[in-house]
This record gives sequence, C-alpha cells and structure tokens, in this order.
Amino acid sequence: MKHCPTCNRVETDDTLVFCRVDGTALVSDSSQLSSEAGTAKFRSGSAATEIETSLLPDATDADMSRATGPTTVLPAQQSSSTTHDLTKSKQRKALIAVVGLVAIVIAVAAYFYLPRKNNAAIQSIAVLPFTNASGNTDVEYLSDGITESLINSLSQLPNLSVKARSTVFHYKGKDMTPQQVGSELSVQAVLNGRVAQRGDQLTLSLELVDARTGNQIWGEQYNRKTTDLPALQSEIGRDVSNKLRTKLSGADEQRVTKNYTANSEAYQLYLKGRFFWNKRTVDDFNRAIPYFQQAIDKDPNYALAYSGLADCYTLLAHSGVVPPKDLTPQAKAAATKALALDNTLAEAHASLGEITFYYDWDFGAAEREFRQAIELNPNYATAHQWLAEQSSALGRHDEALAEIRRALELDPLSLIINLSYGYILINARRYDEAIEQLHKTIEMDPNFRSTHGNLARAYEAKGMYDQAVAEYLTNQGPTPLTPERLARVKEAYTRAGWNAFLQTSLADMLEKSKKEYVRPFSMASLYARLGQKDEAFAWLEKGYEGRDYRMTELKVRPELDSLRSDPRFAELVRKIGLPQ
Repeated sequence: MKHCPTCNRVETDDTLVFCRVDGTALVSDSSQLSSEAGTAKFRSGSAATEIETSLLPDATDADMSRATGPTTVLPAQQSSSTTHDLTKSKQRKALIAVVGLVAIVIAVAAYFYLPRKNNAAIQSIAVLPFTNASGNTDVEYLSDGITESLINSLSQLPNLSVKARSTVFHYKGKDMTPQQVGSELSVQAVLNGRVAQRGDQLTLSLELVDARTGNQIWGEQYNRKTTDLPALQSEIGRDVSNKLRTKLSGADEQRVTKNYTANSEAYQLYLKGRFFWNKRTVDDFNRAIPYFQQAIDKDPNYALAYSGLADCYTLLAHSGVVPPKDLTPQAKAAATKALALDNTLAEAHASLGEITFYYDWDFGAAEREFRQAIELNPNYATAHQWLAEQSSALGRHDEALAEIRRALELDPLSLIINLSYGYILINARRYDEAIEQLHKTIEMDPNFRSTHGNLARAYEAKGMYDQAVAEYLTNQGPTPLTPERLARVKEAYTRAGWNAFLQTSLADMLEKSKKEYVRPFSMASLYARLGQKDEAFAWLEKGYEGRDYRMTELKVRPELDSLRSDPRFAELVRKIGLPQ
C-alpha cells in the first residue's frame, strides 16, 4: 500500500504515484498489517526523518485488502504540535509572508530609487570641439567659437563641473568614443556637435551621451540663419542645461542664456578674435586684436569684446617682447570698460586682477578681483591659476598649490596650467616634485618651450648643471639664438663649466638688449648668479622703474638667493609692497 505524507490518505492502488487529492508523491509502506484483529500499523524506515505514523481504527473494511478497493482516510492526530498538516500550513503561510514582503520592498525600491537614479542631475560634462562639417577651413572659427561659447555658458551653473576649453580641445580631430573621453576626464556626460554653414544657413547637430554606457541621452538639430547665431547660442545653452537634468533657478537660467550682443556680425568677429587668441602666440595675439576692435565697432556695448582686448594686451605685456608700460595701460582700460558694461564677467575680473597684481602691485585689490572671478564662475580655471601664481609670489605656497591643483582639476590638459604648477613648486623649493611635474608637461607637448626653461631652473637649483644646460638651450624663447651663438654657448660650458655658461649667456643678452627689449629681471638674475651684486641691483632698479612683471617674484625666486642679505634687497621688497 501507499499513503500520502501530507493528508495521510491511504491508497491501496499500488499503481498510483501521486495523491489524488493534493498531488503529493505517495510513500510506499512495506510493513504487513498487524496480526492483532482490527488494527494495522505503518512502520517507518527511519524514525528520525519521517512523520509519526497513525493507527488504524478498530473496525476495518472487509474489502480493505482488495487491490481495487476504495481508499481509507487515516484520522488526523489530535496533537496540534506534531501533525504534519499544521506544520505544512505554517510553513506555507510563512513563505507567502516572506515572498510578499520581498515583493513590497522591490516595488518600493523601483518606485522611489530607480527613477531618482535614472533622473539624477549630471554633475560633470565635457563639451568636445564641434566638428566643422562645412568643408571650409575659413569657418573653423565658427565651430570652435560655438563650442567655447557653450562651455562658458554651462560654466555658469553652480553645481556643474565643465571641463575647460584647453582640455577638451586636446581631443579635436581625434577619433575617441564618449566612454574613452569620459574615463580620461572623469565626467558623466559628453556633448558632441557638428556645425555646417551653407551660405547664410547654419545647421547645428548636437548629441548628449552618457559617458559610462555610450547611450544617447538627448539629441537635437538646429537650422537657423547666421543672423540668428547670438540667439541660437542662448537657446542651445538652455536646452543642454535642461537635458542635464539640472534644476535651474531664475538667476541660473539668465546666466546660461545670456546674450552679450544681438549683433550677429559683432558676435562672429568676436569668435574670430578668440580663435586666434587661443593659439597663445605673440603673432596670434596681434591678429586677434583687430577682430576684437571690429566687434566693438559693430557693437560699442559688447563687453565680451572688451574683455578679449584686455586678455590680448595683458598676455602681450607678459611676453617679454615689449616693455609692459607700452601695453598694460591699454589692457587695464579694456578690462575696466568691460566691467563697466557688465560687472558679471568673470574673465574681465580675472584680467583686471592680473593687471593689478603684475603692474599696479596692489596685491589686496588683485586678490579681490581673482576671487570675484571665481565666485562668478567657479569653473574658470585661469582665475584659479592666476590666484595661485599671486599666492606663490607672496610666499603663501600651500595656498598656491591648493589653488593650482583646483585649476588642473578643471583643465587637466592645459599646458600653461601644468607649467604653472611646476613653476610654483620651484618657488616652494620642492625641486624634485617640480622636475617630475615639468617632465609630465613636456610629454604633453615637447615643443612648449617655456617648460624646458623652467625645468632648467629646477635642475640648476639642484646643481644638476649638465641637465640644466641641455634644457636652457632647448628653451629659445621668441628670438632663438643663431646656430653660431648656440654653438658658442655649448662650447663655453664644455670647456669651462657652469659659470662660463652663465657668462656667455649674459654676453648674448647684453648684445640683444642693444636691439630689442629684454626683461631687466632676467639680466639681474644672470648677474646675481655670477655673484656680481652691484650690476644685479642696477638691473633690478630698471625692472622696478619699468614695471617688469617678474619683480613681483622678488621674494621667492631661487636665482636671487645671493642678494637676500643685502639691505638693498629689503628696500626693493618694501617699495614693491611685498610682505616683509
């Protein structure tokens, strides 16, 4: 016979496999009926693993032993603590309760957590250089300029980290996936664009991509006339910021969509000026200035164009090819005019801070301008860089290093910011770190000459003169030595050592000073390293009178260490206004 272990039903039909009531697999009973009249007892094979057996009632069915006889139901045990029925029921109810609880938890998580995760605001983005799809290199300024304008607009958002222009333009013309860019720059989203101009028609296609998955978040195509370009810039800024799932305040939206000019010609002239300014050479600064001036002619209230002029004149004054007095007043006038028209321009505040620091030597006012620029646009890496350089010159090295590292977070592939980091490390007398940093910068672009000059300074400070000479001769500046003079300097070092190298370099600089401007500070540095103090101080006085911008670094430059104990040095520090 067989019985059901769940409901205790006895089946005499040995051909049955499953209980006809609840479908449970039947259990065979191999024991014989008890020899005692009227009773039968099932014996379990293992008391430890099977349920307690039940006794048949005293009266049995006469046909019980028939193979096809009716089934008999065993009476249930009275003890509620040991019956299989109640144990199974409790297990089933417990299982249902657990499953229900899990389902509720999953439903709550799906309702509350998943939508928030999917709709979370994007906090970091890289706007890659838009592709010029026009097939005309003459309008390259347009694709570059629209990219930069959008970067500047999005940078106004307080909770969005936007990679700076000089970093994202490192990827121009390179075939890289959004995931690769996202991984290298540690951003959540990448914005791609294509610009096509046909006559007076402009088509701009944008695609916002999840940098982790490569999935498109949003895409749009804009078809406008070139005369609508200023308004288009505002529209794109608003659309992109909305697709970043950023909740904008009224003030934030005004900053993102701000139109600095309604004049399309002025806007395009401004973009051309920035196109050349971003090349960062003396020749290109001079090419940019007329475009900014023409933009002002088209719209005399165009604050950004004045800011562009200020930037050009400021960096030309730093180039060392003209006396600072020839250009810095023009730079200051342009920056002041830009802020008179629009006091919210971070770039103009930073330019005015740079002029006030290096030319006016009003260090408190300069710092206020830098900090105002950062408050207006926390993503403006150049403002962080310039504030770092001022802090370094004033001997506040920890502050300077923190600020320059922040600039690098925003603009990690900027050559000038990477160079500035090495420069600040030299001023902090952390030469080994400076050498490491400057080597990284050279790896980014071996042709960036200023890096070699500063690496030479670090080697010189450590007494590594062979390496210093090699780097100094690589850094030739805007007017490189002729092959003959270069050979003469090398020969002097090989024949007579470091002092001979310095003496030959000094002779070349003196010869050069008869024909063109040379920085007085550079001349003083050479004399100081040669131990000729009187000549060094004479040139430092010229630097003071001519407002040589390197004079602000009087306290921290290692090359002047031999002069520090001289009373004339302390007097110069006092006159410039540097901390005593």
